[in-house]
Amino acid sequence: MRQVYLAATGQNRGKTTTSIGLLDGFLRRGLDTRFMKPVGQRTIIEDGLPADEDAILVRNVFGLTDLMSVMSPVHIPRGFTKAYINGEIVEDLAARIRAAHAAVTRAGDILLIEGTGHAGVGAVIGLSNATVAAMLGAPAIIVSEGGVGRPIDEIVLNASHFASQGVRVAGAIVNKVDLDAQPGIVETLERGLALHDIPLLGVLPYRPILSNPTLAMILEGVHGETVHPGPDLDRVIGGVAVGAMEPAHMLERIQADTLVIVPGDREDVILTLTTAHLTGGFDDGGRPRGAALGLVLTGGYRPRQAVLDAIRRANLFASIVHDDTYVVASEVHDLLVKTHSADVGKIEMIKALVWEHLKIDRVLEAAGPVPG
Repeated sequence: MRQVYLAATGQNRGKTTTSIGLLDGFLRRGLDTRFMKPVGQRTIIEDGLPADEDAILVRNVFGLTDLMSVMSPVHIPRGFTKAYINGEIVEDLAARIRAAHAAVTRAGDILLIEGTGHAGVGAVIGLSNATVAAMLGAPAIIVSEGGVGRPIDEIVLNASHFASQGVRVAGAIVNKVDLDAQPGIVETLERGLALHDIPLLGVLPYRPILSNPTLAMILEGVHGETVHPGPDLDRVIGGVAVGAMEPAHMLERIQADTLVIVPGDREDVILTLTTAHLTGGFDDGGRPRGAALGLVLTGGYRPRQAVLDAIRRANLFASIVHDDTYVVASEVHDLLVKTHSADVGKIEMIKALVWEHLKIDRVLEAAGPVPG
C-alpha cells in the first residue's frame, strides 16, 4: 500500500477540499482508497463516539467502511491541551495512532492521511504533523493558498519543519488562485517552488461556492427562527457584513449577495437595507444593486411588525437568533470555511475542480510505501 500525508500552511487553506478531491481522484483511478485523520481538533459525537468532523465528512461522502476509531484515533477537545500539560493525560497517544494506522493499512491500494493545520500543530501534545508523518513513514504534500510570495514562503517554512523530522516533502498544492487575474501564475509558482526542490502538484482556482455557504446552511448553522425565507435558500452568499455602524456607512459595505449580521433592534439599518433592495435597481445579472441577500437579526430582538413587513416586501432572507452579534459572526465564519456532507453541489464541484486542475498521477507517483 502507498500513502501520503496531506498538511497545510495554516487554517482554512483548503486542506479538506483537497482531501475530498484527491480521494475522488484515487477512486476514479480504480484504487482501493483508505483515509485517516490521526489528530483531530474539531470533535463531534457520531454514533455515540467522539470523532473528528472531517473524518466523518469523508466517511459519509465516500461511503468508507473502516471503523471511526481507526479513521479518527486521537481528538483534542476543549480543555485537552491544558490537561495534557498538567500531566492528567497518561495514555500513550502515539501508540493509539500507530495501532489505527496498522489497522487501516492491512488492505487497500492507497491511504490518504489528513493532518491538522500547519506542520507544527499538535506539538503541544507531542503529536505535531511533522512528528506524526515521520512516525507513520509518510511523505507530505503541503497545501497553501493564493498569491505568489506568501504561499511560497509558507510552503518553504513548513517544508523545513517536515525535513527536520526526516519527512520527505513530495510536493505542494496552491488553492484559491484567481487564474483569470493572474496569467502565468502557475508557471511562476512552479519556478519559485522548484528553487527549493518542491514540486508543484497543482493549482486550484478560486470559486466562491467553495468558500461560502448557502442561505439554507446559514439557517441551519445559526439555529434561528425564520422570519422570511427569501427567494431561494440555495443561493450562495457572496460575503458577510456586520451592521454595527450608521446606515449610510453600512450601505458602503454591501455588495452583491451580502449576508448582513445586525442586532434586531437596529431598525434604522434594517429599513435602510430593505429600502435599498427595493429602490436600488438591478445589476446586469438581474439582482438588486447594492442590496443585501439576507439578514441575521441578533440578540433575540424582534423588530416591529412594520419592519418585518418591510423585510418580506423586499423578499430578503431573515432569521432571528438569540446569540449576540459576535457569537453569530463567529458561527457564520465557521460555516464559511467548512464543507458539510449535505453540501452536495459544493462537493461535486470540489471533485470536478480537483480532477481538472490537480495532477493526480503525480500525486500517486509522490506517494510512498507504508513501512513494513
